[in-house]
Amino acid sequence: MNNHPLSSLISNQSLLEKIAKKFGTPLYIYSEDRLKENISRLSNAIRNSFKNHQIYYAVKANSNIHIISTLKESLNDLGCDCSSPGELYAAKESGVEMSDCVYTGNYESIDDLKTAYESGCEINLDDLSSFNRLENIGIPEYISFRLNPGKGHGQFKGIMTGGKDSKFGIPKEKITNAYVIAKKKGIKRFGLQCHAGSSTLDIKTFSEVTKLVLDSAKEIEKCIDQRLEKISIGSGFGIPYKDTDKPLDLDLLFQKIQKIFYDYYGQNSSDWPILCIEPGRILVADTGFILTKVTGVKSSYKNFIGLDAGMETLMRPALYGAFHRVQKIGKESNSTSIYDITGRICENTDRISENYTLPKTEEGDLCAIMDAGAYGYSMSHNFNTRPRPSEILINNKNIKLIRKRESIKDLFRGCDV
Repeated sequence: MNNHPLSSLISNQSLLEKIAKKFGTPLYIYSEDRLKENISRLSNAIRNSFKNHQIYYAVKANSNIHIISTLKESLNDLGCDCSSPGELYAAKESGVEMSDCVYTGNYESIDDLKTAYESGCEINLDDLSSFNRLENIGIPEYISFRLNPGKGHGQFKGIMTGGKDSKFGIPKEKITNAYVIAKKKGIKRFGLQCHAGSSTLDIKTFSEVTKLVLDSAKEIEKCIDQRLEKISIGSGFGIPYKDTDKPLDLDLLFQKIQKIFYDYYGQNSSDWPILCIEPGRILVADTGFILTKVTGVKSSYKNFIGLDAGMETLMRPALYGAFHRVQKIGKESNSTSIYDITGRICENTDRISENYTLPKTEEGDLCAIMDAGAYGYSMSHNFNTRPRPSEILINNKNIKLIRKRESIKDLFRGCDV
């Protein structure tokens, strides 16, 4: 794991032991330098191919306001992609203007749509029925609809958000009708959005999806007799969760997408719709890890390592079999064993990893669960009445607490009625 962007931090045993002693475990740790590197790398890549573009950070990946504000400080024109009123709140608290945000819900309630409408953000609707609900609240000047292109992608079935089994978006065969109706109802300006899947490392996949999106865009423009102002290809940009994974070549990715826009909209890029993306994972996943302590080592039908971080701390492995590298901190040993790495939750699905090779490990050792910056804390929960951990942000050796550890008492505040 020497090629990991946080390898030098993970190898600093004395620092991590000091952090564990001060803040306790389990603990989410994020690198401020890596956050800045990631947003700079992505914004430079898209800027080199698209003069007119907009990056909306996907708040669902990590909604800590200190994380979002760090990204915002590095890219002043950063917007946010929000999927709930809570995420709109997080964006606003982070210093992002609501006019720079887009609300992308699904099966939205009246209250959800009312919050989005009154916030002043752009609204991206999942279905024509969503527009019917919105119409009872108000008619904004601009909206977009979410396209289901009939095809999805992703590392796991659970994160494929396009295709015939997907709950998201309007089928490509029906989407033009939504725009025709919306225009008749008074919408003046339009965009188009599509997010077909997540955690993909294949550039060809993004090219194929972009072509499908632009096919629908041209049909829509013909039916409503006006140009779409924005086209979002969503995100789904993956990261290398395994040593053998190759990172996305972002420069090449946007060069390929640029050529597709040439084919559909001509050589004059100033006439193109604004290209929008909604990245989350690629900005924050590899910036964070979970520092956790070994609470027990057990020899049963298999060998087990028990951590104080289980599926309540990191849900992805139990939810859809996601892989996260685990690194023992210090105390290297020549002997290794194969373990199932688990937590303290009363579920047999409580596994961080199965059949994983680690150096000989003892109770009290520290471990790092890697690449947990995206969909880590934001998907954590309180099953077994376990409080959620603290979060800290590191800039070199400057350590900043960015979320307090929950207490058991915190979990019962709502019961005081």
